Amino acid sequence: MNAASRPVHRRPTLVQSEDAQGKALAEDRSIGQLISETKNLTEDEIQKIVAYQQEHGLRFGEAAVSLGFATDADVVFALSQQFQYPYTPENRRDVSREVVAAAQPFSQQAEAFRAIRAQLMMRVYSPNEPKRALAVLSPESGDGKSFFVANLGVVLAQLGGRTLVVDANMRNPRQHSIFQVPNTSGLSGILSGRQEENVIFQAPDIPSLFVMPVGVTPPNPMELLERPAFRLLLGELLRKFDHVVVDTPAAFTGADAVVIASKCGAALTIARKDKSSVSSLQALLGTLSSSSTKLVGTVFNEF
Repeated sequence: MNAASRPVHRRPTLVQSEDAQGKALAEDRSIGQLISETKNLTEDEIQKIVAYQQEHGLRFGEAAVSLGFATDADVVFALSQQFQYPYTPENRRDVSREVVAAAQPFSQQAEAFRAIRAQLMMRVYSPNEPKRALAVLSPESGDGKSFFVANLGVVLAQLGGRTLVVDANMRNPRQHSIFQVPNTSGLSGILSGRQEENVIFQAPDIPSLFVMPVGVTPPNPMELLERPAFRLLLGELLRKFDHVVVDTPAAFTGADAVVIASKCGAALTIARKDKSSVSSLQALLGTLSSSSTKLVGTVFNEF
């Protein structure tokens, strides 16, 4: 694994990490400095903004917007840097429109993910609960499971803890394309015993979010998942990340999803409006309820 998998708790040192230094610098910089850097403002433009600011008694951001040197989105992005609330800047929001919690953090969809996060913090991530990975399952393809996993990973990372999204869908992997990270190595290589480097990648624009893609799609996903190596790997990841969210294949493709859930310890199911069938969802819930997996609940996807 690469440096992303280092333990969370380390001995204090006199030298700050690059991430810590970056956060400190962001805190120290003013909104004006952040907007100026983001928009590449010239010294002349900055002076015009400052003069307008003083004349009208405005904040720097308000003056920059009034003069057309910045947008409201630029001001919000600068504030996010000061308050360490990461999300995708406006000029990169076409990279993956599926990650709405990062690209549109104040939208209805993003708010829905934050509401789900609040429930999970009580049901899965409570200090009174044993530490578990969370598997996200759905009965059929097209239910929005991978979309849900990606955005849940973002809102968990926005809390500040180290969050890992693991793509365990070795039949139809998607997390690497959602987050635009390489897929040359990943989970399949680890489980098959190959020595691979760089299997965990930092998600763009979200400093505390990491992604483990599938890597090479194997011909025997079920056998790989049933090996003891998968449980051992999850145990190691749980020691090094605050939250681990796992994407799974659609349940109709085989028993992979249920096996993954049993190894993770906790499961959340997704059903999509006008898409998921009641009978297939009931069958999946019945299988999970008869196992030792903690069933957290079901999310109804209206989007």
